[in-house]
Amino acid sequence: MKLTHENSEMDIQSIFQKKLLPIALMLLATTSLFAQKVVRYDLYVKDTLVNFAGKEKRAIAVNGQIPMPTLTFTEGDTAEIVVHNQLKESTSLHWHGVFLPNKEDGVPWLTQKPIEPGTTYTYRFPIIQNGTHWYHSHSGLQEQIGMYGNFVMLKKQNDPTFRKGIDDLPTVPLMISEWTNYNPNNINRMLHNANDWAAIKKNATQSYAEAIREGHFKTKIRNEWKRMLAMDVSDVYYDKILLNGNHTTDLKTVDGKTLKAGDKVRLRVSNGGASSYFWLRYAGGKITVVANDGNDVEPVEVDRLIIAVSETYDIVVTIPDDGVAYEFLATTEDRTQSASYFIGNGIKQLISPLPTLKYFEGMKMMNDMMKMNGDLDDMGMKMSLNQMDMNVVMYPEITGEAKQKQKHDHSQHNMDNDPNRYNANELGEIKTLNYAMLQSPHNTELPKDAPVKELKFTLTGNMNRYVWSMDNRILSEVDKIPVKKGEILRITIYNNSMMRHPMHLHGFDFRVINGKGENAPLKNVLDIMPMETDTIEFLANEEGDWFFHCHILYHMMGGMNRVFAVDDYQNPHLPNKKQAYNKLQRESNMLHFMIENDFATNGNDGEAMVQNARWSLGTEWRLGYNDMHGYEVETHLGRYIGKMQWFMPFIGFDYRYRKMGMDEHETNLFRQKNEKDTRRAVSLGFMYTLPMLVNFQAEVYHDGIVRLSLMREDIPISKRIRAGFMVNTDFEYMAELKYIINKNMGIRTHYDSDMGFGVGLSLNY
Repeated sequence: MKLTHENSEMDIQSIFQKKLLPIALMLLATTSLFAQKVVRYDLYVKDTLVNFAGKEKRAIAVNGQIPMPTLTFTEGDTAEIVVHNQLKESTSLHWHGVFLPNKEDGVPWLTQKPIEPGTTYTYRFPIIQNGTHWYHSHSGLQEQIGMYGNFVMLKKQNDPTFRKGIDDLPTVPLMISEWTNYNPNNINRMLHNANDWAAIKKNATQSYAEAIREGHFKTKIRNEWKRMLAMDVSDVYYDKILLNGNHTTDLKTVDGKTLKAGDKVRLRVSNGGASSYFWLRYAGGKITVVANDGNDVEPVEVDRLIIAVSETYDIVVTIPDDGVAYEFLATTEDRTQSASYFIGNGIKQLISPLPTLKYFEGMKMMNDMMKMNGDLDDMGMKMSLNQMDMNVVMYPEITGEAKQKQKHDHSQHNMDNDPNRYNANELGEIKTLNYAMLQSPHNTELPKDAPVKELKFTLTGNMNRYVWSMDNRILSEVDKIPVKKGEILRITIYNNSMMRHPMHLHGFDFRVINGKGENAPLKNVLDIMPMETDTIEFLANEEGDWFFHCHILYHMMGGMNRVFAVDDYQNPHLPNKKQAYNKLQRESNMLHFMIENDFATNGNDGEAMVQNARWSLGTEWRLGYNDMHGYEVETHLGRYIGKMQWFMPFIGFDYRYRKMGMDEHETNLFRQKNEKDTRRAVSLGFMYTLPMLVNFQAEVYHDGIVRLSLMREDIPISKRIRAGFMVNTDFEYMAELKYIINKNMGIRTHYDSDMGFGVGLSLNY
């Protein structure tokens, strides 16, 4: 058929309307859509100097600030975050609680290579969720010195889960962090060497003099009989606590609006601390929890809550009166430091500081819970979900009320046999949040037809050598845990240590099985207290290698980690996965060095040691000032065995010189003689920690000589005075007293059977 001009024009128009117009509109919409979705941030990571606590110290700033900039997105955006590493060391960024492809998760040698100095690296991922999250370095201990920041994902306006009166409130992101004037690598080393300088700084030494003064001498004896160190609720002493980088802040306006009586403010609180839990309280009255770990919960009104390391809580507070600024206070769990945020305009209304912990009550509780083999004895109590806090015995604000309640309630049976003696909400009028109170406003059930893989972990470790593990194995001793994509992982975790552990799962939210059925809350961090057993579950629907670890930075570096390998994911950033995993494993089993030397009037003696989680290479030396005193060097290479690591078999080498004289010789308890001036001997033996923390050492040398020894160092006589002794079957003995001046220096006096009496300066590192 021949087309007329008119027909031809109509035909072309018809074709355009039917085919070309939709394509053109789609291209236009797509271009517009992507233009709206990509949200880019450039982050410049650089060394800086700060003075948060009276001394100028090194820190890491991003875009010139600490904390790092708050990154804000809306669900549906695409995040493009360009990291410019201007440090002299490698770095990385992990997006805590964010759902993303595994290669963007930011764990060096697990999901990517480290970002090397002088290079730029781009993270790009879709924003497919909403809520309060945060981000931080996952390289070494960089998180401790400034690399943490808020990461907020907003709901769309038309989101069906949008809650009027909550999601439309003015919001303030709040990042809690700690600052220490010490190098975090030094802190890590001190923890592994059982240095108790932090306890001295916190007034938490629990020495014998303090025990006697408080009527707890038997408590102290029983504590050491069970081979335990002093009670503590945190590992590190911090010089300053910060809220959004400041110790004290005045919040008078939000989004340009002046706050007045009746106004509500939503605080998006993230705990970016490396090892501190924080009590959160508000001078203006109750606080209302509306979200946890970025997930909505049914509003819960409480007097206070404790936020675990790496958790986030969304809290609504109300301005009750005009002319007053109410203190929102974050206090460390050990109650040594705090930071304030004053909300409102006018006279500052303070909240009462939390009273000092009753450490010896905590020690008494710990004695009751600990068996002689180092395991915890739950005495039939089913503890879970933070409902029972064993540390409550140390809280004067709770136990004081409990005692009064006991006096007036004659029907109450003996509190020592009542598990409710650890339930703060049963003991007093202060309402404290726990996980059993959390409930999702939505159905969180997992697919009923999905296969279920059940796992059980026991959290283990010991404070004496600061080794933290799962099932008594650190990351360097285990392979990745294989998981099939589409499986449900149901994980039961029991905490058999005396420290609480905030366990964090990368890449997923998990359901907390807390009795709320289909409305079980979703979280990505679960704080598991001593003796607690908790169960979580999640659908492994994203392939990749996902980290699961304790988020106390020094516990993670000490080995309390696992990796879930969902399917055989081929990461484009890590072509040699086995080699990369070996490098990751090494980070959790680093060597730690210590050295101590006493420069005394009667000679010089000291020791040096290199250790990791299982192995120890140590050398001791004694040097007299004349031939009669001589010198001796003993070296031992041993491996610690068992969960509590009380037993260490070793091989040794002993080199000694002493001018014996014509008729002199050394005779030991077994009538074995040594008549040589110089003695070189190889040995086999073991060291075992006895009750009262006394080390028993048995050693047999290649020439048949046997030596048995008993020794102990660092007996806490008073807050700063330490005692020690040594006696062996060679008829050698030593007794010492040391006064601690600071973390690296002390004054020591001792009597040595070979070298006599001496006084000197003791230096340690």
